[in-house]
Amino acid sequence: MNSGVATRVSAARVLDAVLHRGSSLKASLAAALPALADPRDRAMVEAIVFAALRQRTRFDAALSQWLPKPLGQRDHEVRALLHAGFAQQALGMPAHAVIAASVDAARALGRPHQAGLVNALLRRAQRDGLPAAPADGDWPDWLARRVRADWPRQAAEIFAASAQEAPMWLRVHARATTRDAYLARLHEAGLGADVDAGLADAIRLQASQPVNQLPGFDDGVVSVQDAAAQRVADALAPPAGARVLDACAAPGGKSAHLAERDPSLRITALDVDPRRVRRMQDTFARLRLAIDARAADATHPDRWWDGTPFDAILVDAPCSATGIVRRQPDVLLHRREADIAALAATQSALLDAVWPLLAAGGTLLYATCSILREENAAQVEAFLARTPDAVLEPLAARFGHDTGFGSQRLPGECGMDGFFYARLRKP
Repeated sequence: MNSGVATRVSAARVLDAVLHRGSSLKASLAAALPALADPRDRAMVEAIVFAALRQRTRFDAALSQWLPKPLGQRDHEVRALLHAGFAQQALGMPAHAVIAASVDAARALGRPHQAGLVNALLRRAQRDGLPAAPADGDWPDWLARRVRADWPRQAAEIFAASAQEAPMWLRVHARATTRDAYLARLHEAGLGADVDAGLADAIRLQASQPVNQLPGFDDGVVSVQDAAAQRVADALAPPAGARVLDACAAPGGKSAHLAERDPSLRITALDVDPRRVRRMQDTFARLRLAIDARAADATHPDRWWDGTPFDAILVDAPCSATGIVRRQPDVLLHRREADIAALAATQSALLDAVWPLLAAGGTLLYATCSILREENAAQVEAFLARTPDAVLEPLAARFGHDTGFGSQRLPGECGMDGFFYARLRKP
């Protein structure tokens, strides 16, 4: 099987797993990409899959209009292959190459009798064009209604931004090099990049790159982290020597950023999943950071806390991930309306559990990558109402829209992900 066909087969199988079998995009790509030796092929699969998931409703509309009857459950791989073919055309890849490789991929998938169907539908898409994208993108109706209710003036921009490719932001290890020095290394390597004066450690690449092509990545000089997530270190801003708890730390980027800036911080990074903790430990080892990473449930401090209060606590809570749809487009496929109430309950439990662990005069930062009020401003408002010794501290305009109970960055603003921050102090 030549590499062009292999990439289409791989993309179709990833899409089949995500679209039809409930698999996560991240896990499916992690399983599929190592089989492709050439990094260019791996990059192509990622581009195809992301484009297909971002335009899923549009491609489904094409199949609905052009097929005399829907494809059956036994034809899921072919449906996924067609989505991959439409995505390649939407990405501007040469139509003849897309069609030829997709037809061969149908045969490689054991569907030679449907190769003609694949050929006909992709040629029709080339000739007639694909249907227009819906105004709300691929957002399910119940979730689109919530976004419009929470952000009536910004909803259209949120839907549009969430359908775009996310830029690749880097975080420079402040104790390994300077941002200007690393920017020069990127330029020497022929990689275009820009900086934001308001983000001390951030660099935005002009084109995404595999991490193994980033100068110094393996040596811990740089990490990949969106600028909105890098803002967490600015919002928490623990004093030198502080004892810090990162209550929901995986994959560890925020703890690492704090430690890179100030090695005197004594950081405990928790996660409930031992596998994610091991990955955090690998990250901290690559960055040469001394962080206490452990598998523990932050909502049960009696099982892990030593009784010594923390000076600063970060609760980067599990959430709907509605602020990072452009990075995780399968969120719109897998998220259910009942999930929001369940997530909000978990967020409340986390806040109530760790607040007693905060020292007098200490700061807790509540953060999510959600844009929903129920998980963000309403969550903080309810916490303040039931917690007399909690005081909300205002954040500067650079953190986003002031909601009255924290600051909200919306997807795409300043090139960043959607993110919420609320800084709470214990007098």
